[in-house]
Amino acid sequence: MREAAIEAFAENGYGSTTTRQIAARLGMSPAAMYPHYRSKEELLYAIAYEGHDLALRVVRDADLPDADPIARLISIIRRFVEWQAQNHRRARVIQYELTALEPDHYRAITGLRRDTTKVVRDVVDLGIESGQFTVPDAEGVTLALMSLCVDICRWYPSGRYNEPDTLSTLYADLSLRLVGAVH
Repeated sequence: MREAAIEAFAENGYGSTTTRQIAARLGMSPAAMYPHYRSKEELLYAIAYEGHDLALRVVRDADLPDADPIARLISIIRRFVEWQAQNHRRARVIQYELTALEPDHYRAITGLRRDTTKVVRDVVDLGIESGQFTVPDAEGVTLALMSLCVDICRWYPSGRYNEPDTLSTLYADLSLRLVGAVH
C-alpha cells in the first residue's frame, strides 16, 4: 500500500491524490486502506517517517568515524546522493509533501531531518577544527550540502545524470569545493 501511495503521490502530488486512486492501483476497494491507516495523512506520515529514518541510517552508515574529515564527507555525500537517486520517487514525496502533515507528525519528521543534518554538520565542524576545511559559515555550508543532496529527487534522472554513481562522484567533488577542502 505504501509503494502504491508513493507512486501516486510522486506522480500527482499528495493533495491531488485520493485514497480511491491508491486503492485502485492495488485492485482494492476504496475502504481497504482504512484498517491499516486512519487517513491519507497517516499514510503519508508512515511513508515520510520510514523514508527519513532510512535516509538517516544511510548517512550514519556511510560515516567513517576513524577517517579524516575529507574521507568522511566524501563517503557520506556519495552514499546520500546514491540513495536520493535510487529512491527519487520516494525521496520526492518525503521531501516535498511535508506541509500536508499534521503538526505532531511534522515535528517527528523534522527531528529526523535534524539528526541527518547533524551527521554532516559534525563532519564539517571537524574539518574546520582540523584545518582541512576553510568554511566561513559551517551552518550555511551544511545547509547547502543537504539542499544539494535532497533536491536530486526533484529532477533525477535527467540528461547525462541518470546513473547514481556518476551523480555521487560529481556531488562528492562539489562538496569538497563547498567546504574549501585543503588536501
